[in-house]
Amino acid sequence: MAEAELVRPEGAAADWTIPQGWDQYTPEEHATWDTLFERQARMLPGRVTPEFIAGLDVLRLSRPGIPDFEELSERLTKATGWSVVAVPGLVPDDVFFDHLANRRFVAGNFIRRPDQLDYLQEPDVFHDVFGHVPLLANPVFADYMQAYGQGGQRAGAMGAIQRLSRLYWYTVEFGLVRSGDGLKLYGAGIVSSFTESAFALEDPSPNRLGFDLKRVMRTKYRIDDFQQNYFVIDSFEDLLDKTLNTDFAPLYAEMAGEPDIEIETILPEDTVITRGTQAYARGRG
Repeated sequence: MAEAELVRPEGAAADWTIPQGWDQYTPEEHATWDTLFERQARMLPGRVTPEFIAGLDVLRLSRPGIPDFEELSERLTKATGWSVVAVPGLVPDDVFFDHLANRRFVAGNFIRRPDQLDYLQEPDVFHDVFGHVPLLANPVFADYMQAYGQGGQRAGAMGAIQRLSRLYWYTVEFGLVRSGDGLKLYGAGIVSSFTESAFALEDPSPNRLGFDLKRVMRTKYRIDDFQQNYFVIDSFEDLLDKTLNTDFAPLYAEMAGEPDIEIETILPEDTVITRGTQAYARGRG
């Protein structure tokens, strides 16, 4: 997701893009990608939504080493009209939304160090490409991401970026989806994390609640640890439908007079799939 008040680095274009510099990656950096990829490839089957696995296959992401964005974009463009562009890190909101609205996904071109395998606060190429890009090969999710970008452009003019950022957080980054009789992962922040891939589905600590658009946009979130709430969509088609067929302007106006919802709160009207113990979060202080 984007962040405000950032200064465009020297050498970045007006849209904040930079060359990926694929030929400058070291053998150690490619090896780090391979280590991260291989352990997620063992962790995710049976846990992740089938559309994600299909995207890995379509985009041939299982090949060794950090993907070349130019080659990756050729395959992605053929699938859904999207491309992947390199940026130096987080980008301003307006830049982020413009790229999404035009079917360009921004990805950091750097990769974490070997001693950062389990956690890195700023998204790197593994999070951005492995976590996000496979679902962009799915036509419905690809349309949702474009619709989100277009909604972000409108939200900026209405002073509602914070509301919309919560929707991104609880869907694109940390969303769960119903699948048969159970739940599956699809959020990039989960599928790119070895430890949260198991926690999100199997730990008794977090709440797992049915997705409600307004509820999600009123709910705070944490960026420094596992989530205390996960919101569960019925399908990508339903998520896209709610995004395209909701007039956000009156919704933003309505929420302006309502308080934010604290992270672990369960409301009487919530659809509760799992009432979490919150033991993990309380144990962490």
